[in-house]
Formats: sequence, C-alpha cells, structure tokens
Amino acid sequence: MAKGDPGTASRGRRAAPRTKRAAVAGEPELVQLLTPEGERIESALGPDGTEYRVDFTDEEYRGLYRDLVLVRKLDAEATALQRQGELGLWASLLGQEAAQVGSGRALRAQDMAFPTYREHGVLYCRGIDPIMPLGLFRGVDQGGWDPNEFKFNMYTIVIGAQTLHATGYAMGVAMDGKTGTEDGEAVIAYFGDGATSQGDVNESFVWASVFNAPLVFFCQNNQYAISEPLERQTRVPLYRRAGGFGFPGVRVDGNDVLASYAVTRHALDNARHGQGPSLIEAYTYRMGAHTTSDDPTRYRIASEVEAWQAKDPIARMKAFLTRQQIVDESFFAEVDEQARTESVHLRERVLNMPDPQPVSMFDHVYPNGSPELDEQRAQFSKYMESFEGSAH
Repeated sequence: MAKGDPGTASRGRRAAPRTKRAAVAGEPELVQLLTPEGERIESALGPDGTEYRVDFTDEEYRGLYRDLVLVRKLDAEATALQRQGELGLWASLLGQEAAQVGSGRALRAQDMAFPTYREHGVLYCRGIDPIMPLGLFRGVDQGGWDPNEFKFNMYTIVIGAQTLHATGYAMGVAMDGKTGTEDGEAVIAYFGDGATSQGDVNESFVWASVFNAPLVFFCQNNQYAISEPLERQTRVPLYRRAGGFGFPGVRVDGNDVLASYAVTRHALDNARHGQGPSLIEAYTYRMGAHTTSDDPTRYRIASEVEAWQAKDPIARMKAFLTRQQIVDESFFAEVDEQARTESVHLRERVLNMPDPQPVSMFDHVYPNGSPELDEQRAQFSKYMESFEGSAH
C-alpha cells in the first residue's frame, strides 16, 4: 500500500527535477506526474496554482505497480467468468486502474467511499475480498461486505444516485463535528462522465457546496456514457463545472497513478480540514465494453482505442520502475505469478458458490418480518412446490 505524502518532494531514487510539460497540441491540460513513456515529472500545477507532487519510497512505488497488475488480472478473470456463463453481468474497469488505485490508496482509514458498480480497484484498496462483487453479479447475494467496517458503501447501479448518498453522509460528518483537524473525516463519491448529465449529481453539487460538505466528487471521465461520447455530455471540460457551483475543480491524468494519488489526497485533506467540496475529473479511457452486454465496436473506431493503449497505466508504471532501476525482471515475474494465482483462486471460489434457495429473497426485506411478507413467502413457496415432480 502506498502512503506517500503528495505535499513533499520525492525520496530515494528520484528523477531529475522537471516541471510540468507544456500541453501537446490536441491534448487536454491536466495534472500529470508520470508521462506515458514512464518519465517522472517532479511536480505539476493545478488550475488554481496548487502544486502537486508525491513522496514515495521504492517499496511504495512497487506496491502501486502490484496493485495495478492484480486489479487488472482479477477484473479480467471476472470478465472471462461472465463470458462463460458464470456471472450474469460484469462492468470491467480495464484502462481505469490508475484512477481507481491512485484515489483508493489516497483515502485515509477514516474516510468513506461511495462507488458506482465499476470501482473494483477502490474496493480492492479498501481491503475487501474481491469475491464480494462477484457474488452480486452472479446473483447469489447483494454484495455482502459491511460498509461501516470497510468505509466503502455498497455498489450503486442507479446512475448518479450514490452522489446524493455521499452528500448526505458528508453533511452528517460535518454536523457531527468530525472535520477541522488532521484526523478529520472526508468522503469521496465516484461517478462517470455520463452521470454528470443526471439531476441527482447536479443536486449533490448544490447541496455539498451550500452546506460546505467534506466531499470529493471523483468523476472518471472514460470518454463514453455507454455509447454516447463526451462531446454529447458537455461543451466545456467537466472539471470546470465545479466553478458554477462554488467549489474548485481539477483535471488529472487518470492513467497516471501518481498524479491520481496526489490530487485525490490533496482534495481529501482539504475536505477533512473543513474547506468544503471539490471536483476531480480523472481523464481516462474505458478500454473495454461498458458492460459485458455492450459492443463498443458499434460506436468507436480501432485507431482511437490504439491511441489510448499507448497511454496504458500499467505500461507507464512499469517503464518508470525500470527506468529508475527500482526493480528487476524477477519482480515483474513474481507479480505476474501472484496475479495468476489469485485469479485462479478467485475463479475456483466463484464456481463453488452455493446457489441460494429462491425463497431466501424474503429473508432480509425487514429486520423483524411482517404479516404481509409472511403471506407472500407462503404463496411463493406453494408456487415453487407446484413444480416438484413435474417436467418443468
């Protein structure tokens, strides 16, 4: 797990000091600390003049790389399981690993996260068993982890709804007096570029701003809302929307795990110290389908995907580690073997999941049951029994 401080200079093996490069024609202006070629940038300035940098040990750099590889491999295994009929659906994070691992590792233990249905990398960083979301998508449970224990709420399928939950939670944190110190609490809400067109998200912006909620809105702009490209969602960069609601916004290279960490840690620390909400736009790309029910070849061209492959978050981190001589080839081999072993183990556990009895869907509707629910359960049980011994 990486624990570097984004407000200080790098330790150990460090790249030659270098300021943020000028934006290349046609590329967006964003906070970047690691180029696609794996070249380290010492610091970068945000739109408000904030200087972002990280202070990681070699071991922490290696930990971030390990996180990226393991998260991608487990995600790929889940996709394979769905293709083989073992999961009903899966929403892959392929291409978005750096945004999720960087922001996930920036969270402090007391911080609360509200995910969508794609934050498998953040879930991993919070120490949750990666089999938990697979149970949800296999249809054998409702997710299974304790949000209070892991400070990570349940997956939300309704687009943008989790931002309202996060805003209310963050308002409660402030009302309880849990901000204003280094040990204060902060909240992060994840959503995609398409969700910015939802009323729920914009209402969350209003409430969070007016009540100065300790909340970081983390938008993973992966360029498509299912099949709708970004230009059909907005005419201006998404991070600039924050200004209209009265709080700061910043765009970060979402394929750069170092910059994603630095920007998120800074925003969370501002929130915990009582400085209110902020918006992070992690500029990234969804390399795969929206979900396994989607065919992205119907709405985007191969050359676009190839251009983003050159910005791969794992490839650039690997290039950096090699360039700085922080690791050798045996390290990469060991990480790949760990990823393979864990993915095989995950598959075995999924295939051994017991199928729940259909009548169990009534078990947790109310904590103490109800006469109406008991009647429904009895009717459903009778209906199911009618199939016993038949050809159905």
